[in-house]
Amino acid sequence: MAVTQALPGFGGLRQRLALRLQSRKLRTRVGIALLTLVTAGGAVVLMMPLAWMISTSLKPLGQVWIFPPKWIPERPLWRNYLEVFTARPYLLYIRNTILLVAVGELGTLLSCSVVAYGFARTRFPGRDVLFVILLGTMMIPGYVTLIPMFILFKQIHWLDTYKPLLVPAFFGSPVYIFLLRQFYMTVPLEMDDAAKIDGCGYFAIYWRILLPLIKPALAAVAIFTFMGRWNDWFGPLIYLMDEHKWPVALGLLSYQYMESTYYIKWNTLMAASVLTLIPCLLLFFLAQRIFIQGVVITGIEK
Repeated sequence: MAVTQALPGFGGLRQRLALRLQSRKLRTRVGIALLTLVTAGGAVVLMMPLAWMISTSLKPLGQVWIFPPKWIPERPLWRNYLEVFTARPYLLYIRNTILLVAVGELGTLLSCSVVAYGFARTRFPGRDVLFVILLGTMMIPGYVTLIPMFILFKQIHWLDTYKPLLVPAFFGSPVYIFLLRQFYMTVPLEMDDAAKIDGCGYFAIYWRILLPLIKPALAAVAIFTFMGRWNDWFGPLIYLMDEHKWPVALGLLSYQYMESTYYIKWNTLMAASVLTLIPCLLLFFLAQRIFIQGVVITGIEK
């Protein structure tokens, strides 16, 4: 203490350092507060369409366009949700969607994991060239190949069936193959060598060794596939003509003109949209940890 007091200006230096530290902490807290406010404001803005959809689904048709709008209905009209099932075959749309999602998930996970395994763990002539060609297909918009694919499916009499929507899933997706390959490459090759010494072949290594290690990546691919196929309406619109084969995303279009072609029953349409959105929300909240973990890890290359 005596040495500290003997040094001229030491006490003032300590005060300046303390003030600077307090100022830095204050700026940090203010920055965090501002960031929180901006994030909360953005979340409120993004949630407004969802809140308006739920509000509209509980209103009578005459109160939908009242200005100024009422966010909370005076008397919620739960009959709109019952009308979703009575006005159109909504349960049939759900059954068709579950079929498309289940078979599409199986085909996508199986094909993409096998192809990614071949690119990541095997050595063969032209592998890198083929992988570059695979990545090059990601640059081609799907609308460019839409007409040739439609003509092909028409020639083989696949129109108005589920085959154009299901069979391509068993031929892999370039995006998911790339993600799974990146994850495969984080697994040491020594594990393959040890498995070969124990007598495992390529398929046994893929099925028994590597697949259990890439569960986060598979979960991410499964969630992406579910979201894409559950909300897909463009493909069914092109290839399916029979309304009884429509999935729920396309079936929502039939709620627009239920009683007349001159006006839309927005309350029933919004009620059907809310029911359709519930599985996606439940899946996201239940699998949020796995989803984020898979997205982060699959972008890391060894």
